[in-house]
Amino acid sequence: MVGGVTRAPNRSLGEAGLFADAVRPGGWLLTVDRVRQSYVDLEDPTFLDFGYVQDFARVFDALPEGRLAVTHIGGGACTFARYIAVTRPGSPQIVLEPDAELTALVRARLPLPAGHRIRIRPVEGRSGVAELRDASADVVVLDAFHGGRIPGQLTTSEFFADIARVLRPEGVLIANIADGPPLTYSTRVVAAVRTALPEVVVITESGVMKSRRFGNLVVAASRAELPHSAIRRACASAPFPRSVSVAYGHTAQPLTDATSMRSPEPPEATWRVSDDDEDDV
Repeated sequence: MVGGVTRAPNRSLGEAGLFADAVRPGGWLLTVDRVRQSYVDLEDPTFLDFGYVQDFARVFDALPEGRLAVTHIGGGACTFARYIAVTRPGSPQIVLEPDAELTALVRARLPLPAGHRIRIRPVEGRSGVAELRDASADVVVLDAFHGGRIPGQLTTSEFFADIARVLRPEGVLIANIADGPPLTYSTRVVAAVRTALPEVVVITESGVMKSRRFGNLVVAASRAELPHSAIRRACASAPFPRSVSVAYGHTAQPLTDATSMRSPEPPEATWRVSDDDEDDV
């Protein structure tokens, strides 16, 4: 896949790499410590390579038309923020990304779309959300990893209560959670989400939903009723159909600040760029 690489070594938050896609002009893969972090197509920001980001779009596209105020917790290469900038022109977006060096690399090599309204703040998610005004966002997108794992402080009942504060009454949280068998972590995260945002939909691959393999689960949550029918139609028509659940984590014990945990370690074979990949560059 990769046809060129730019490295940013000796960073405090891990080595960043940008791999040019030899097959798709304008395509770039961002890695941090070889973990596949983001894929961006500079020529077509609506092209979403990662399956879970496609699920983000399926939820987002089902929301009411027009501009939406969006806050992103975790930025990386701003893949989904770019998608929103193009599909919902004029939408104001805030990206909370603590890795200022990574942001500088992305801005230099992967410029944001013309006319965007994306503001990137160099703060981590918990403190960044605490600084936001009440009812200031239509959508909050949670997609934050460090070392390939989700920090524990970003998946607790207390944190989701603060996200609910920031969301407008019909606002929606869209979150990316990573987990594998026996799905203890993700069910407890979703249970924590329900304490603040009780209307929940979980989207993932069938093998992940059935606790057969490790993967991403996308959680959509709100105080208001979600557009279930539109989400289900979009998932059913996907190239690789997705499983949709409204009962996921319903009986699990919610994670709290006192019982927080990081997401499980991701599998090396599927989430990291190998030495063989780099030898082909």
